[in-house]
Amino acid sequence: MKALLCTRLGGPEDLVIETLPDPEPGPGEALVRVTAAALNFFDTLIIAGRYQVKPDLPFSPSGEACGVVEALGPDVAGFSVGDRVIVHVKFGTARERVAVAVRHLTRVPQGVSDAQAAGLTITYGTSLHALRDRANLRPGETLAVLGASGGVGLAAVELGAVLGARVIACASSDEKLAVARAHGAHETLVYKPETLRDDLKALTGGEGVDVVYDAVGDAYAEPALRALAWKGRFLVVGFAAGEIPRLPLNLVLLKGIDVLGVHWGVFVEREPEAHQANQRQLLDWVAEGRLTAKVHGVYPLEDYAEALGILKRREAVGKVLLRP
Repeated sequence: MKALLCTRLGGPEDLVIETLPDPEPGPGEALVRVTAAALNFFDTLIIAGRYQVKPDLPFSPSGEACGVVEALGPDVAGFSVGDRVIVHVKFGTARERVAVAVRHLTRVPQGVSDAQAAGLTITYGTSLHALRDRANLRPGETLAVLGASGGVGLAAVELGAVLGARVIACASSDEKLAVARAHGAHETLVYKPETLRDDLKALTGGEGVDVVYDAVGDAYAEPALRALAWKGRFLVVGFAAGEIPRLPLNLVLLKGIDVLGVHWGVFVEREPEAHQANQRQLLDWVAEGRLTAKVHGVYPLEDYAEALGILKRREAVGKVLLRP
């Protein structure tokens, strides 16, 4: 089989495609033929050794994929050869076949394409966990999404609308915001750190927003925190803009604010049943047409450098997929 491999830490140009033996499924494992593997921004970090997950070399990037079960190892229940499944792991799916424990699989229903399913787990899983499990977002509340056109941001926009919130999408350009509006945003804002607080206040009639979804960090975090309403919730999702911010805790005290960490990977490990319930909910919403699971583009495995470059340059609007 062909596999995209990181054999030395670096950039996309340091990756290679090699031919490896097909893996054999062990006890509790399934062999999955990968039809589409999804890339995320963290893949640009993991291949450079700059992510919290540091696999032994060599390894394949991509922590999520869609495929078809081709074989089952001993002691497997609940799956059959021919099942179409999502694979959700930390890395390793940018290859033609992968052997994986069945606890990392979710069956894909009719009405959901391979491309939609491949990129659903991490971005939409993170955002659903953030909005429903952590922030307890309620219908009628106001949600501000920072970085609204990126992977997790666009997912948060869609899910916020599905959950009944009034969604304010914040991004760096009108072009990106047009995509957010097409995916459920009720208001849009080209944001700058120096005006973000006042702009969010103005859009809420001075009341402030109920929930901030922050996957950006850096200079955007504090003004967004200052724009929260009484008993608002601030979701710490990531730091795509670079620096990890320091938040003024006096504001947390004075406004009764909850600052909530969103570590989806640990949630998956610690609460697997809740994760699987979220997976099934997301797939049902896609099948019903309530979520689009937008795909930026599908690239042949050989075009991995182009695909990763799109993510590295922050050009992706939706999911970037590799097709082995």
